[in-house]
Order: sequence, then structure tokens, then C-alpha cells
Amino acid sequence: MTIVRTHTVFAAALAVLALIPLTACNNTGKAAATPANFTIGINNHYVDHPQCLFTDMRFPFETSDAAKTKQMDTLVKNQLLEKTTEPAIHVSRYTVATAGNRYAPRFCYGHREVSSIDSFTPVAVANGFKESTITYSYTLKEVPVWADSKDVQAAFPDMARATTSQATDKITLAQSPVGWQVPD
Repeated sequence: MTIVRTHTVFAAALAVLALIPLTACNNTGKAAATPANFTIGINNHYVDHPQCLFTDMRFPFETSDAAKTKQMDTLVKNQLLEKTTEPAIHVSRYTVATAGNRYAPRFCYGHREVSSIDSFTPVAVANGFKESTITYSYTLKEVPVWADSKDVQAAFPDMARATTSQATDKITLAQSPVGWQVPD
């Protein structure tokens, strides 16, 4: 009877050991392809990648373009920029005002925060990593007061849409040991 019990315990132990590799491959925790994990990865990315009016603007900035002048003048009206003109050559020159120092030169107006994961592609290997493309809805958080100004919103319609409504976008995330991340 002791031999049978020992044999049964040994067989049970082997069965448990055989399952360990299967459970190690099971995507649980931060590595699982779940909406919650995708939300964490996207939100972590956008904390360090805010939405901005400009990507490569340098100040002082000069322009003779009427549309660009109209946009920049709204930032002057909101005391973020100062303006001087050169009438002889029809150029407006913009410099950063004291109140604008906090936002210049890119004039960022918030960061995305996921409100829902709408869909995602099956996980597949690309560029040596397991990746998925996620479609998500978001709102902007930490929007400064000047970005809510009606005249600034009228001058920058893309910013107005982003700050006043829920938007949708797509992003590719890669699986990493610390969770899902936007590949650099």
C-alpha cells in the first residue's frame, strides 16, 4: 500500500511539474493582451508626450503669412507671446511673453488619457516583439486655461477638437517585461 501511495504522489508531482511550463507561458499580469494593460501602456506614454500646437517652432518667430499671423495674434491676445512688426518688409515678429515661458516653444495643451479601448488586433510578432495595434478613445487632461479660450480654439481648430470632445486614435504597442509600451 505504501508503494502505491508513493507511486501516486510521484505521478501527481510529475503532472504538476509538467504544467509549470504551460503556466509560465500563460500571459497573465502586465504582459496579458487586455484592455486594462493597453490602457496603462498608452496612458504612461502620453504623460511624457503631451499634445502641442507646434513641433519645431523657435522663438523669436517671424512670419508674413496672413493665416499664421492670425493664429499667432491669438496667443498675443492671451498674453503668451509679444508682437512687433516690421512694416517696411511686412513681417510680424513674435517673442515669448513672461506668461508664455511655461509653455514655449511648443505650447503644449494637455496629455491624452484613455477613456476606452475600442478594439485591438491579435498579438503578432513584428520587429522582434509581440505587438498589437489598438484603437482607443481619449480625452485631454491638464488643459491650461489659455487653451479653453474661444479665440485660441478658433485659431487652432485641431486643438479645439482635441480639448472639447472625446477623440479616437490608433497606436501600436509592444509587449515588454514591464508591460505594454509604445515602441521607440
